[in-house]
Parts: sequence; C-alpha cells; structure tokens
Amino acid sequence: MTKQTFVHFSQQASGYRALYTMTLLVIGLGYLFAMIQIHSVHAMRDGKPGLSPADLEIAYGGSQADTRLEAAIKGPMSGMLNKEDAGVMITWVRTGAEKEVFQKKVLPIMQEHCLSCHGAATGMRAANPHIPLLEGYDNVMKMVQLDTGADTFTMVRISHIHLFGMTFIFFILGSIFVHARVRPEWLKSAILITPFLSILVDILSWYLTKVYRPFAWLTYLSGVTMGLAFAAQWAISIYQLWFSRQAAGEG
Repeated sequence: MTKQTFVHFSQQASGYRALYTMTLLVIGLGYLFAMIQIHSVHAMRDGKPGLSPADLEIAYGGSQADTRLEAAIKGPMSGMLNKEDAGVMITWVRTGAEKEVFQKKVLPIMQEHCLSCHGAATGMRAANPHIPLLEGYDNVMKMVQLDTGADTFTMVRISHIHLFGMTFIFFILGSIFVHARVRPEWLKSAILITPFLSILVDILSWYLTKVYRPFAWLTYLSGVTMGLAFAAQWAISIYQLWFSRQAAGEG
C-alpha cells in the first residue's frame, strides 16, 4: 500500500485553490513591502547605494565615526530631509553644534520635518516613548553623541514582534506549500524549515553584532536565505496551483 504523504493542489476543491491563491497574493505583496521598508530603514548608512553588511553593522553595532543624529539622517530618516537640509544639520554637528547656530539654522528644519514625530506631545512618542525627543537644544544634544547602534530595549521589543510575526507568515505559507509536489522529499522539507532557521539566526545575529561587528554578515545572509525560501515556496505553489500539467488537468 502506497503511503499518501500529501494532497496535491490538483486533488483539492476549487475553493481551496482560490483561498490559497488569494493568501499567496496578499502575503507576497506584504513581504515585498516589508523588504522595501527594511531597505529604506537600513540602506545607505555607510554612504553607499544599496543595502550591505556594512549598513547592518552600523544599524546594530553603531557607527565608528558618526553621531546618533548623523546616523539617523543618513539612514532611517534620509527620506525625510532633502540633501540641502541634511547637509546643514550634519555641518552643524561637525562644526561644534553651537546653540546659536542651532536656533538660527537647525531648529527651523526640525520644526518643518522632525517634530511632527519627535515632538513632546506627538502621538508617535505616546505610542513609543523610546522615539528620541528632538524638541529643544538640550534634547537634540543627547543625539549628538557617538552612535552605538540600536539599544538593547529596542532590539528586544522588535525581536518578539519579529519572531511571532515571521513565524505566523511562514507557517501559513508552509501550510500551502506542503501541498506542492517536490522531489526528493528531503528538499521539500529543507525549503520548509529554512526560513524558520533563518529567523533564529537573524535575531541572534543582531545581538552578536553589538559584540563583534562582522556578525552583521549573518544578519545579511540569513535575510537573503529567508527571502529565497519565501520566493521558492511562493513561486512553486503558484505554478502548481495554476500552470502545471496537474493544474491543467493533464496529470
């Protein structure tokens, strides 16, 4: 007697195929936006185009040359300022961060672009009090310190969100992909477990990077591996749902 290890898409009712398809489309779009968001937050911290391990070193291990304010301007906040305004603020930091210059040149820029999120009474800070307060010279000066990367509390907060969220995503995706026909069977199992291992390595490497900066390569490679596993499960599932011989009723 042959053991039935899975029920292929072609053996399931059309309602299931419609459900799987829409789930894949929504999850795929969500993952794409997540990748865009990660790129916008971490890319170009090293001053070079694209997202690289060097950018992740700075994000988690800190910059060896820039202050926290400069690192934010070059990295996650780069889209909030034009080059001219960013240049004014960086020049102010590197020429002594004098209060008079702050009041005259820097404060107007912050009032226009920054205080809607970093002000004392904003909804953003009410939801997350760990967002830096940039209202007033003294508060801004707290950011004019050498960048040491993401603080431990922020990393812990993001870690549990990341662990729960990504586990749900890959469980849902894997629950669909498990109905695909992949040979040999061990390859299918490897594709299923790879993203979960990548999540664990990704989270652990954040903390290791704060101790030894080259561990940022683990963050980078685990992210790439996770993305490839997602793409494989998504593409194989979509193909076998609608474009394979079995889906066309020929198998």
